[in-house]
Amino acid sequence: CRRALPAPRRRLRPRRHREHREHHEHHEHHQRRRAARPGRLRGRTRPLQFRIQQLEALRRMIKEREKDIAGALAADLHRNEWNSYHEELVYCLEEIEYIIKKLPEWVLDEPAEKTAQTQQDECYIHSERWAWSSSSAPGTTPFGLTVQPMVGAIAAGGMQWVIKPSELSEETWRSPAGLPSSPQYLEQDLYPVINGGVPETTEVLKERFDHILYTGSTGVGKIVMTAAAKHLTPVTLELGGKSPCYVDKDCDLDVACRRIAWGKFMNSGQTCVAPDYILCDPSIQSQVVEKLKKSVK
Repeated sequence: CRRALPAPRRRLRPRRHREHREHHEHHEHHQRRRAARPGRLRGRTRPLQFRIQQLEALRRMIKEREKDIAGALAADLHRNEWNSYHEELVYCLEEIEYIIKKLPEWVLDEPAEKTAQTQQDECYIHSERWAWSSSSAPGTTPFGLTVQPMVGAIAAGGMQWVIKPSELSEETWRSPAGLPSSPQYLEQDLYPVINGGVPETTEVLKERFDHILYTGSTGVGKIVMTAAAKHLTPVTLELGGKSPCYVDKDCDLDVACRRIAWGKFMNSGQTCVAPDYILCDPSIQSQVVEKLKKSVK
């Protein structure tokens, strides 16, 4: 973006104070961006034992800080402790457990079939990590959709995972309880968190990442992909869409409608698999409507 010419200085003291504060905040953000560059971290995150140690530390943080994280989510989303655990934290813990179990097997080279041209060679597939990656998650699931991709990045031995949370989840990511970069658990310089809104996101997207992951709307997804295209950076986009739900006339309507209502109103409907509309046989349409009303009540 082109930077506009600075306006002439005025003698009004409040204006000078505000400009000084804005300059200070911009300087701090610039310093965070510089600190986030992973050149000096090369090779440090590659050993298998280091990856497992970081995953175990992340698991310990979630378990020990469960109530603090739930409190931050309550401040952001007015969500109760039970929902916070079962809608976000439990998936992170399950993924960590599974990856710790499987990682020693996954890091091994995979044998590859030889061809006529490679009969005298040793053929195998060796997977390499993405060194410098970034993720941005929506404010509707601020902890789970940020930490779950981070688990995969740690497992892959990525050098650094830059976290850009939604500006709508300030408490979750400003609270020490919610930060995965808490020094008593994880290596702080490996998981920098950059808070802020559109200006901060724009600055982050100017960087030359090896991979960008974004979860959110289609409109913002296009902006992320456009920015990534300038550096030919590969992206993973989990964007909004439609989730139709089909109800067969021979199914148990009480069970089906109760499950549909749960899926639709879980997290106030802000999930990627929330049913958008229902398809059913006309003969059961009125029953479906009434049973859905009953389930909601």
